[in-house]
Amino acid sequence: MKAIVTVVPSSLIRSYSFKPIFSLKFAKKKPKWPIINLTPIPKPKFTKLAASSSSVSTPPVEETETGSLEKDDKFDWFCHWYALMPVCDLDKRAPLGKKVLGLDVVVWWDRNQNDWKVFDDRCPHRLAPLSEGRIDQKGRLQCVYHGWCFGGSGDCMFIPQAPHDGPPVHSFSKACVDVYPSTVQNGIVWFWPSTDPQYKDIITKKKPPYIPELDDPSFAFQMFNRDIPYGFEVLIENLMDPSHLDREGGSPLDVDIQSMDKNGFTTVQQPDRIWKFVSPGLFQGIITIKESPDNTQDILIFFCIPVSPGNCRLISVFPRNFRLWMDPFVTRWMHHIMQNLVIDSDFYLLRIQEEKLIKAGPSNWQKVCFVPTKADTNVVVFRKWLKKYAGGQIDWGTKLNGSLPSSLPREQLMDRYWSHVVNCSSCNGAYKGFKALQIFLQVFSVASVALMAATKPGMISVASRNTLAGVAILCFIGSKWLSHFIYKNFHFHDYNHAFK
Repeated sequence: MKAIVTVVPSSLIRSYSFKPIFSLKFAKKKPKWPIINLTPIPKPKFTKLAASSSSVSTPPVEETETGSLEKDDKFDWFCHWYALMPVCDLDKRAPLGKKVLGLDVVVWWDRNQNDWKVFDDRCPHRLAPLSEGRIDQKGRLQCVYHGWCFGGSGDCMFIPQAPHDGPPVHSFSKACVDVYPSTVQNGIVWFWPSTDPQYKDIITKKKPPYIPELDDPSFAFQMFNRDIPYGFEVLIENLMDPSHLDREGGSPLDVDIQSMDKNGFTTVQQPDRIWKFVSPGLFQGIITIKESPDNTQDILIFFCIPVSPGNCRLISVFPRNFRLWMDPFVTRWMHHIMQNLVIDSDFYLLRIQEEKLIKAGPSNWQKVCFVPTKADTNVVVFRKWLKKYAGGQIDWGTKLNGSLPSSLPREQLMDRYWSHVVNCSSCNGAYKGFKALQIFLQVFSVASVALMAATKPGMISVASRNTLAGVAILCFIGSKWLSHFIYKNFHFHDYNHAFK
């Protein structure tokens, strides 16, 4: 089947080809095909046209806003679903604490209701983090500070210090934990960042964005999650920058805006790529492989979660329906080593970039950044969306003031262990297995040397002694190599662009 090349109508090109991309007015128009809006993602359809457009525009001019937004058009960061963690990386035996939008939450498995629950991560007794607790024998979430136990509805089930013949203090409303609405979709736990009773049944009115490929058995993929030590806006921009993928040998790119509203935007990159941003944090790329006989697609899906100023979380997954034969030979932790290497390549420079942007001010982005080509369309449209609908920055509510945390040393900034390994069931298992093998090799090497030293001459043959000595040396060398492998792939791997 011949792949259809999607292009923008020539009339639109003549209108905008001479203008800087940041000065374009993205009026709210009826899209040619629907954007994701908390519904299953539709397959886009385009008309095959013969046209071309310039990928370079004139220097940008200062952007001016006209008109004002209605109240319903303003983006509310606390009225949307947020991806929390992949289910495959959660342990039903232990609660896990996470932060989203400055909110400290704990996710845990309620075996009595057979469901994942998301609570406020503080015990109402003395505000100890419930994420440091445990799941007791009755399947309740227990605070380990004083033993208070809570059910899946947030109600306090047991207070050890309360007398049996006294008042039922555990039934008081102040003894309950705040519960966030939550659901599981596409193998990910989602939560709604408000405990207001009006949102208790929000799942019946509004659902998280649905990705049908993640539930399609004909697609293969591996989920990845990592805590990122720079801001949500910088992460989004980095992921949606197509020229960044081949920055050392880049070429002009033809990217055009299709639609933009409060729910996100869609752009098309000629000849075979579609980019979609679904507010607040889903970015998707659809790449059609023209060489394939049936127009197979490689899909890039990024769930970006704002954590706090200067920190965010990434959940990524790349479903594909081709070359499935490779999967049994490349384990999940191998995939993650490669993904971590790609992410690490930009860690340090993006954090420095963020500090400079914060110093300039969110409203001055277009003044301090020079974006004259259409290759920057995705980034420019995102900044346009952020300014128009969200005031130019994330609303952290009353929890945080928006200031960045102190800068970290390079090794701490790019640490993989605490940002990924401990939160990934596959990498954590591989890490423990390699550490055990390293210790075994060290012990065997030392034991072999000790055995040779303790053995009297003549008790074992010279050949056996030499073999044992050789094995001891190999085990020692293997343990040293394994130590380097573990550190480089599970702790810290520096990245110097000058030597890449």
